[in-house]
This record gives sequence, C-alpha cells and structure tokens, in this order.
Amino acid sequence: MADTLPACYKVYVTNPNRIWQTDNVLKKELPTLAFQIAFTVLLSRLFYLIYKPFRQTRLIAQISVGFLLTRPLLGRSAAVFEFIFPVNGVLNIEVLAHIGLIFYAFLSGLEMNLNNILQVKKKAASIAIAGIIFPMVMAPALYVLLRKFYGKNDVNIHLEESTSSAFLIWSVVLTVTGFPVLAHTLSELKLLYTGLGKAALTAAMIGETYGWILFTLVVPFAINGEKAVYSVLSTTLFIVVCVFVVRPILARIIDRKTEKDEWDDNQLIFVVMGVLACSYITDILGAHGIVGAFVYGLILPHGRFADHLMSILDDFAGGFLAPLFFGGTGMRLMLATIFLEGHWPMTLLVILLLCTLKILSTIFVTFFFGMRTQDGLALGLLLNTKGAMALIMLNIAWDRSIFSVPTYAVVTSAVLLMTVAVSPIINAVYRPRKRFEQNKLKTIQKLRLDAELRILACVHNTRQATGMISIIESLNATRLSPIHVFALYLIELTGRAAALVAAHMEKPSGQPGVQNLTRSQVELENIASTFDALGEVYDAVRIETLNIVSAYSTIHEDIYNSASEKFTSLVLLPFHKQLTSEGTLEMTNAAYKEINQNVMQFAPCSVGIFVDRDFGSIPKKGLRILMLFVGGPDDREALAIAWRMAGHPGIQLSVVRIFLLDEAAEVDTSNHGEAQGILSAVMDNEKQKELDDEYVSSFRLTAVNNEDSISYSEIDVHSGEDIPSVLNDLEKNGCDLYIVGQGNCRNSRVFSNLLEWCDCLELGVIGDILASNNFGSRSSLLVIQQYGYGGMVFGKDANHLANTSNGFESLIVKTE
Repeated sequence: MADTLPACYKVYVTNPNRIWQTDNVLKKELPTLAFQIAFTVLLSRLFYLIYKPFRQTRLIAQISVGFLLTRPLLGRSAAVFEFIFPVNGVLNIEVLAHIGLIFYAFLSGLEMNLNNILQVKKKAASIAIAGIIFPMVMAPALYVLLRKFYGKNDVNIHLEESTSSAFLIWSVVLTVTGFPVLAHTLSELKLLYTGLGKAALTAAMIGETYGWILFTLVVPFAINGEKAVYSVLSTTLFIVVCVFVVRPILARIIDRKTEKDEWDDNQLIFVVMGVLACSYITDILGAHGIVGAFVYGLILPHGRFADHLMSILDDFAGGFLAPLFFGGTGMRLMLATIFLEGHWPMTLLVILLLCTLKILSTIFVTFFFGMRTQDGLALGLLLNTKGAMALIMLNIAWDRSIFSVPTYAVVTSAVLLMTVAVSPIINAVYRPRKRFEQNKLKTIQKLRLDAELRILACVHNTRQATGMISIIESLNATRLSPIHVFALYLIELTGRAAALVAAHMEKPSGQPGVQNLTRSQVELENIASTFDALGEVYDAVRIETLNIVSAYSTIHEDIYNSASEKFTSLVLLPFHKQLTSEGTLEMTNAAYKEINQNVMQFAPCSVGIFVDRDFGSIPKKGLRILMLFVGGPDDREALAIAWRMAGHPGIQLSVVRIFLLDEAAEVDTSNHGEAQGILSAVMDNEKQKELDDEYVSSFRLTAVNNEDSISYSEIDVHSGEDIPSVLNDLEKNGCDLYIVGQGNCRNSRVFSNLLEWCDCLELGVIGDILASNNFGSRSSLLVIQQYGYGGMVFGKDANHLANTSNGFESLIVKTE
C-alpha cells in the first residue's frame, strides 16, 4: 500500500492455467463482496439523506463514501481500510463497478431525446457551443500555469511527465455538462419550468451530446496517441451502422412487440445483453466500453418501451452498482497533495479559475441575446454542473496514469466544487421558495372588466380536463374580457428525473408512432387535444398546454412558480375524489388531496377546487348555479366568479346570503392570540361585514336589478344546527353547480367548531357538507379561496384560520 493512496494494491495471480477454478467462492469471495456492496450502498444512502437539505445529488453522496476511506479519514488506519477493501476483493468489486458504469451509460443514452436536440433553437445551441469552445481554448493555459509552480519546492511531488494526453483530458473534462445531474438539481430548486430552467435544460442536453462526441473522438487519442486514428474511424463506423442499419431493425421489432404488449422477462434479457455486446465491441475497437453502451441506449426506441426498461434497470444500475464506481472516484481523491507544496494558494487559485470558464462564456453569449447579467450568471452556474462523464474521464486518466495524484486532485476538486456549489448559490440568488409579492390583480374580484382573465387549470388525467373545460366555458369569455387558459398536466416523478423531463420537454406529437409514447405522454396528448378543442370553439379563449414533472410532495411549489410566471388570477384544482357509476364520490389518489392543501396554503393567486359530478354533460343553456354567501374574502371572491358566470347566455344564477344571528353570530377569538384579544377580533369581524355589505350591495344594484337571469335571497341562521337544515332545503330546489367560499377570515365560532368535524378541510364547512356522499347531492361544487388573506392552515391548528396582520383589505408584500 502506498503512502499517499490506500487504494493501490499488488495483486498476484496464482494458477493462471486453471481457468474458472479458484478457492471456495461462497466461503472467501462472496462474503467480502457482499459486505463491500452493503457498505457502499447503505453509506451512500445515508450521505444522500444528510445532503438532501442542501439539495445535493446522489452522485455527491456516492463520491463521499469513497472520500471517507482516504488517508485523512478512515484510510489513516490501514487495518480499517483493508478490512473494508481487502486485496482479495478488489478485482471483484472493480468488475461489478464497471458493469454498473456500463449500464449507467446505457440508461443515459436511453433517456436522451434526439428530437429535442435536432430541433433546438439558436440561443440554446449558441450557449452550449460557447460553453465547449471557451473552456477548450482556455483550459490548457491553466494547466501550463499549474505546471509552472507546482512541486518546485519539494522533490517528492511530481506531476505527470507526458503532457499531450493530460492536455486533452484536462480540457474535455471542463467542457461537459451533466444533464441528469442538472435535471435533478433544477427539480430540487423548483426551477425546471421557469424560463431559466428550460434554457439550462436544453443547453445541457446539447452539451451532453457534444460531450459524448468529444469523448469518442478525443479520449482514444489521449490513451493510444497517434494510433487512435484507426480506433476513432472504426468506432465512428460502428456508430453509423448502429444508427442507420441496426436502429430501424430494432425499432420495427420493439415497436411491434410493445404495441401488442408481448414483452416478458425472457425477451427483455436479450435486449439487455445487447448492452454488454455493444460495450464489448467498442472496447475491442479501442474506445471505452461505455461508448457502445451509450450508443445502444440512444438507438433503442424511446417512449413506452424505454420507460418500461428504465423502470427495471434504474434501481439495479443507478442505485446498486453505480455507487461502487463513483465511490472509487472519491477514494482516489487525495486533497492533501494540494497543500503539500509551498505554492498551494496558487493551486487553489487554479481550481477557482477552472470553475469560472464556462460561467464566463455563458455570460458573454447571453449578453448578445439580451438576457440580464444575473440570468447569464445563473445559467453559467447551472451549466457548470458536472456529471458521470467528467468522472469517467478522470478515472480513465487515473487508470492510464495520464494524470498524476496532484493533477487528479486539482481537476476532481474543481469538478466537485462546480457541482456542489450550484444549488446553494442559485437558491441564494433566486430564492425559489420565497413568498410571492401580493397583488390585488391576482384576484377575480379586483380584476378590471376589460382585463384578460388568466387561469391555471391543473389536471392529473383527461377526465379531469373535461370537467375543467366546462367550468372555463361557464366563465363567459368575451372579446372585451378574454380568457387565457394554461392547462397544466401534473406528472409524478417516480424514476430518473432526466428521463421524464427529457420526454416531456416538448409535446410528444412529433414522435413517430403512437406506440412509442409512454402512458404520461399519451395522457398529455389527450389533455392537449381536449383543451385545444375549447380554443377552437371560442375565439375569446386562448389555450396553452404545459406539464410539470415533480414529486407529489413538492409539486405545489412548481404550481406556485407557474402561476406567478404566467400572472394568473385563478388556479383551478381537481378534487381528489371522482364520481362513480353509482353516483357517489370515491377516492382516486390520496396524494391529490395533499397537493390541493399544499397549494392553498401559499398560492400566489386565488384558488378554486372543483368537485365534478359530471358537470360536463350538462348543456350551458338552462344551467342553474347557486352561490351561497356567508361572508369573508373567500365568499366575496366566489361571488365575483358567480357574477362573471351569470353573464353567460342561458345561465341562471341564484345568490343566497346567509345571515348569522344570535349564537351563530358569536365571534371566534381563538385565532387572534392574547396580544390582540377580543377587541381586535370584533373589529376584524365588523370590518369584514362592512366589506361584505358593500360588495353585495354593489352586486344587487348592478346585476340583480338589471338581469332577469339573476336572483337574490336571504336566509337567517341562529345556530350551528341550522346550517345543515338550510343546505338541505336549498338542495330540494335543485341546481347544477354550487359556488361557495372556503371560509377564511369569517371569524365565526360556529364555523370554527364545525370545521373540526370536516373530512376535507380544504373545502371548508359548507363545501365539505355539499361534497359529502351522505348529503346526497348530485350537483357539482366549486370552492373558492381568495388570494391576499393567507391560506388555510392544515394540521394541528386546522380549525384556526390564517389571517393577515390586520385582517383588513390591505395587501402587503411578504418575502422570506
């Protein structure tokens, strides 16, 4: 074992003529291998959990496992290191690690979308190309700078003697961008569906493609010198044959079997064996084996088949075998060698300069496209993210002794610094989780009559899209007050982020053959067609179909960002239950309920939850809408929406105002605290009543007296027990759609007490009753929460309603 690197071994081969014969494998080899795998995988998961609050990727966690075994840490003790990685287990773990690397490269090719690459726009291509050329030109100068001062004061520290190969590897490593790692980072930062995120993703995908091309063309020259020209030519021929000969044959076979759903495990094993076959061919040709694996993944039909194959191999390759390889990268990282010589501050300066090359090139290019310097800086930081390819080239340089220990440490430190620093810096600069600036225009009540109504309609499937369209139709789009609908398809992130993101970066209609589409792509196409049909019928309705790929636990933040970026006044959400053939509402997905509650807490505009009881089948002529007005900002917003719907020809609107008297009129002071007390609660309640009376009076004067299709009535309620009775009486008259407010800021003790018995807190008291199967209503329901008064509080304090600082009409700016 060397002094500077615990991972160096001398392995002696015994019995070379007795092929496939060794000692007892089950007794000596397997236990060691199992322990090494368990140690690496479990520890990488632990590091990932530790790094998760800092939004770091699994790659960093896996490298940290290897770095833990270096000399300054556990590697300081030879006994500990040799217990974890004994000499007789090194070859086994190396074989498994490289198999994992091959499959990792295969999955990387499988998730790349060539359609997006070939149809890329000029700006993204320019940014990607500049991010390659500038580092390629400037990186050699930094390498020369490092060689001038490193090791001058210590004869025991030497850099590599051959510099031509080191020049090539050094430069190429700095040009690549890790598309899978970047997709994960943007997903964690909730920037995937912003303008910045889309530009970064497209440029990163192009950069990743160019990176593989450079890897295929340059790395053989770094390994084999001038003889590599034959390797490059033969490898290029292999790629051409794969793309133009093998790909059409495989596509016909795989598409036919996928369309008929004929795949089984025995057939899939032959597809998987093709990974090893192509890897073996490129290895013989003089290129690295991962080139063949990547090309094989690239030529396989993308869509439903790739989605199925990826779901099978992802955990095995990415979660089980890949950590073994990337752990070895960290094990070779000897940071101490950077500080051993007297000019170590200059070495640190070189590391920092290596991190700035792609940033400077991106700022320079974005300046010519009119982007802000801040956006150019952020884009450069994002494109500086490194991934598996950079680490693979570093390991090749190590294995072939192209890099010395100090050079490897310098470049690897720069690569890791680039990747680790992206999330904290971008999060600090852009603060994607901040509260949004409050603006009265983000409510329908305050929207001008001649203003465009912008709606974000969120759906999980085509059935929900049909119901949403019926609500949008009822909102009476006119040329004076048009409607701009952003249909947002919510897709759960369950596997590799890069694969799903690449598949949904553009509409899937450009892909040949419906059988190629994944389930989510088919759903997106159906949703887009459904909403586009609405735009074709109404001239005053504009439609844009978007999609979001995110974990359900955080997808509400993507909805926030989309609503804020599109300047919407209303976010429409589908209820988590749907109508069955028996006429009852049954749960579709419990996660939908959590999404709705999360959105309602900090939404940047008003929110509506739509409970669909086959509302789409009801013709708009003769449609009966009943709006229940109790009081508070949510009810005023609900009345504003009902008022707008009443302008639609053929819609009959009935507004029923419920007055709270006697016991029902008691003010709830529990949500005001000791500092404010009863007096503050009463003042807030009186202020809300004034605002209610003013708005209802305006509605009666303007609408009821001038429109025969609008009616208004009042009902008195004296106690909590009267509320269900009133609702039952109203249900007997019948209607097609109820519109109610969620109930925020009502300050009523009766409603606060009833809220404790609600099954669906997001609907409020009245909404929960109307949506209950026990109530027996066949009418659809729209529950509204107005923006500007704070969202609902769910959990322990669910019965307490959120308020602004004073509970009045004033809207303020809040940031975190």
